[in-house]
Amino acid sequence: MVVQRFGRPPGRGSGVFAVTAVLIGSLVGTATVSGCAAAEDPKPLGDPALAVRNAADVLTKAGTSKASTAMEMAAGGTRVTIRGEGGYDFRRRTGRLQVVLPKDAAGASEHRPITELLTPGALYMKNRGAGVPADKWVRVDTTTLDDGNLVTGGATDPAAAAELLRGARQVTYLGQVDLAGVKVGHYRGVADIARAARVASPQLRGALAAAAKGFTDDSVPFDAYLDGEGRLRKVRHQFSFSNQGRTVAVASTTLLYGFGVRVEVTLPDRRDIYAGRIEA
Repeated sequence: MVVQRFGRPPGRGSGVFAVTAVLIGSLVGTATVSGCAAAEDPKPLGDPALAVRNAADVLTKAGTSKASTAMEMAAGGTRVTIRGEGGYDFRRRTGRLQVVLPKDAAGASEHRPITELLTPGALYMKNRGAGVPADKWVRVDTTTLDDGNLVTGGATDPAAAAELLRGARQVTYLGQVDLAGVKVGHYRGVADIARAARVASPQLRGALAAAAKGFTDDSVPFDAYLDGEGRLRKVRHQFSFSNQGRTVAVASTTLLYGFGVRVEVTLPDRRDIYAGRIEA
């Protein structure tokens, strides 16, 4: 088993954009993945909707995986992309990502990667900037965020991305495709955030319930790709929300591969968490 060790390390609508904008945020993109283990050729796993709704449970059984994320935000003619790499433990609902911000509008400035620790109910960020000392972490209660951290952190929590599929409806199986050398089944549908929140696992229920209240539209179009074992390999969600009279479109893509890696996440000491005022 490959060992991957990870060291130690609040309004509605406008709040989502404000926090994400600090990260310069958004996301989509097609990330390249490698190291996917061979799996059986996927066939329609019975009822397409049921197969997709069960994806979160299958990932819990799988345990852990590496993860690549991409988030693209489009608003007022501006489009920016944030990418992340790391690993996730679907049993503990914890993960660690290195999130890379895009260059500034002039293409000149490089930004230090933001380290994000994902845990049930909280998001920890280091190198966030915006007046936070370089050696300090910022802790955000995801149950108080407008979007439940579906977009705020610049990367959708992989477990939340899968749990959101529990609210899948109007699901269609589109056939088999190749994803980085792995045969996967392509499913398309719409996820209902409120429905997903009602049936989500206890650890993610609070965050999704917050998202159900924060988004103006509970319906989230998605494309999901499952391998022959029913494991979610890729999911792309398309979110939209209103910010100061403008509609902001966010496409979030999560890729999962390298199942079985060891993922260790150590939360920062309380003394290492920044308690001062955070600049917007």
